[in-house]
Amino acid sequence: MTEKNGLGMFLRASRARITPEQAGLTLYGDNRRVQGLRREELAVLAGVSSSYYTRLEQGQANGASAQVLNSIAAALLLTDDERAHLHELASHHDGTLRTRAIRGVETADPALLELIDSMPDVPAMVLGRRSEVLAWNRLGHALLTPHLSYEAPQHPRSRPVLAELVFLDPALRTLYVDWPAKSRAVVGDLRLAVGTYPDDTALASLIGMLSMKSPEFARLWADNRVQARNTAVYELRHPLVGSLTVTKQSLQSPGSHAQLLVTHTAPAGSASREGLALLHHVVPPHAVPGMLSESTAPPAHA
Repeated sequence: MTEKNGLGMFLRASRARITPEQAGLTLYGDNRRVQGLRREELAVLAGVSSSYYTRLEQGQANGASAQVLNSIAAALLLTDDERAHLHELASHHDGTLRTRAIRGVETADPALLELIDSMPDVPAMVLGRRSEVLAWNRLGHALLTPHLSYEAPQHPRSRPVLAELVFLDPALRTLYVDWPAKSRAVVGDLRLAVGTYPDDTALASLIGMLSMKSPEFARLWADNRVQARNTAVYELRHPLVGSLTVTKQSLQSPGSHAQLLVTHTAPAGSASREGLALLHHVVPPHAVPGMLSESTAPPAHA
């Protein structure tokens, strides 16, 4: 796993983000030397002993009850996604939840393949647990990565990895008008993946590589924020059809919970819907590798 004590790191980062004023504490000339709440202050707010909370944060206490975790989550003002992540980390930490099975090479759920093939007018793709593109339809490829080979997802060693593309591929940085928002969403999703698959060495390697190659990723990762962006609206600058505003939706596969069906849509009658229709007609049936740029395929992955 990327962090030996993921639970403790998450608790410390969350505690550092909450000011005493936000927590409803009254200060009387307190010369504070710590950022955020002190451990003893959080313990009081959560209704647990200071010594127990300290052991929990240091990775020395197991078996935290759901009630205790919920009390801590409330004191930390966690969102629903962050609360779920806290429970996930605690379950892995004390051994009450078995690590989900990790298979060496993911393959797209056949049902999802049928689904994206049946919706040619909607940009769609299937993402794996590490944000690898396991499959995409022609319009999904044309919308986000027309500079890459259409066949890339078919080969495990050349599969595009969305997190890597967002931080390291100049074409993706140019595509998203609000690139910082997209980058935060990607990191938040990876945080959830680490909580679910703490022993996935390939996921840990991806995070390590991005931390070394992208200072922006390293900064966001160190913040320990969790953010599940099942639905988000993005403005794109597309190299073929110009400005588009699309709604991205991520739907979990019933047959393979590690995989997501990701679609991009636009309201009927909008200029963006017309742009997607135009893209559908200008992209050839089988995309040609490098048809829009000299960019190379993404680095190989084991």
